[in-house]
Amino acid sequence: MKESVKKSLSWSVIVAVITLVLAAIFAIVSTSILSGVSWAVGMVIVFLIVLIGVLFDTIGVAATAANEKPFHAMAAEKLNGAKQAVHITRNADRFANFCNDVIGDISGVISGTASAYVVLRLSMQLGHDEGSNFQLIASILFTSVVAALTVGGKSVGKTLAIQYSTEIIYHVGRLFYFLEVKLKITIFNGKKRKKNGNKNNKRK
Repeated sequence: MKESVKKSLSWSVIVAVITLVLAAIFAIVSTSILSGVSWAVGMVIVFLIVLIGVLFDTIGVAATAANEKPFHAMAAEKLNGAKQAVHITRNADRFANFCNDVIGDISGVISGTASAYVVLRLSMQLGHDEGSNFQLIASILFTSVVAALTVGGKSVGKTLAIQYSTEIIYHVGRLFYFLEVKLKITIFNGKKRKKNGNKNNKRK
């Protein structure tokens, strides 16, 4: 089996495990929060979950669209976060996979589940039985609104990510710098992934 295939399978397993753990955590936390609030507050929480999904999707797209050259110039000027931004662009495939597929998809699933819970709370508060026509209509309307906000938000996010990829990734790099320097939480191990072009040049 080729080394690239092994690495791909290994990364897929790691992502699957991370997704499993994060999905469970998100589900437990969101359910715990929603169980003690009114349907109106629940709606706000659902919209926040949607916003998180849109935000991470935007960051993931920005990582794939960004060019690392501007960050080398920033690193030469010793700007905080520039080195981390270089690591993000060099690991754009995995970084985008985590942001778009892991966090983004989990947010989509959790927002759908939370929407159903909010509709149920609204129906009960208004005195409608479970499975009533009101609950059905409310569920369709609320689910449609959440879906529209998710798709529309990601569409706008992708446009912004492509146009302002450098700025977005630099701000993420500054956040990683803060985590590494102030909180001692290392995001990247410091190993730089070499691009195929560099490898090919060495072989010649």
